[in-house]
Amino acid sequence: MPSAMEGSEAGEEGEILRYEETEDNSVSPTDLSELLKEGTKESHDRAENTQFVKDFLKGRIKKELFKLATVALYFTYSALEEEMDRNKDNPVFAPLYFPVELHRREALVKDLNYFYGEDWKEKIQCSEATQHYVDRIHHVGQHEPELLVAHAYTRYMGDLSGGQVLKKVAQRALKLPSTEEGIQFYVFDNVSNAQQFKQLYRARMNALDLDKNTKERIVEEANRAFRFNMQVFDELDKVGRSLAEEAQDGGFPVHDGKGDVRKCPYYADKLGRWWARTELPPSCGTSLAALTLLSVPAGKVGPGCPYHAAVALAKQPLVQLLLAICVAVVAGAAAWYLL
Repeated sequence: MPSAMEGSEAGEEGEILRYEETEDNSVSPTDLSELLKEGTKESHDRAENTQFVKDFLKGRIKKELFKLATVALYFTYSALEEEMDRNKDNPVFAPLYFPVELHRREALVKDLNYFYGEDWKEKIQCSEATQHYVDRIHHVGQHEPELLVAHAYTRYMGDLSGGQVLKKVAQRALKLPSTEEGIQFYVFDNVSNAQQFKQLYRARMNALDLDKNTKERIVEEANRAFRFNMQVFDELDKVGRSLAEEAQDGGFPVHDGKGDVRKCPYYADKLGRWWARTELPPSCGTSLAALTLLSVPAGKVGPGCPYHAAVALAKQPLVQLLLAICVAVVAGAAAWYLL
């Protein structure tokens, strides 16, 4: 069983836990950590196989979707850490209270400030799926605090594991700064060794004074937490699909399928301008005003594809109005000349 050698190190944020790992020889199948590991395997696999996560791992993540995912995380962790603070002295949760090492809310604030600017609070809102998740966390924290263990375990242990993979993928795919701006959520400055810390955390879980029934309820709640996460992923996936669909639904001419649309600078330029005027539904929590067409290399937008350009312009209401005005002016001039 891991043993923690606790010391302290002065820092701006308070005490930092120091820990060491010893050989883990006495894990029992009835320990909470083992029950959670075995009892959530299926849910974990399903979560990893959602379309959003699979696309993310392949680097197919739009910046706008990443921003929305960050918004969802902000509301989720704000609720979770509020309830953890509320129960920091409750014996059913207190041993798992690691605010300096684990809390993510302030890191998410930095990420939102990076993506949305200083007025980020005015630009975001909680989506429907995220709100369901948040409501459940608040209910648990206020009425069944022993189940808070499930939500903390599901989130933080995942952040220290697979979350570190997502960090690298996001940084590379979205070309984020090497200074880790925009991905502070994944940076645990006060955890010097993630593997050792996870062992310490599991040891603390196993030491909780819980009966068999309570342990089973915690495992059930952990599976529920996975379902909430999957619902958020599915919601994000639908938003991602709508980004491509709305380009056609809004009346902009569709590429004829001959050749690569990305090689048509005119089409790309106009589509990018169209996106800038389009907004997501209010439940998505932000607008697409700042969205750019990521597949178009900088400096490559210019004249080209005259046929598509003519068709595109001719179908735009404003252009049609201007053409009508021009025709009227020419007709008037001709009539005046003939008179």
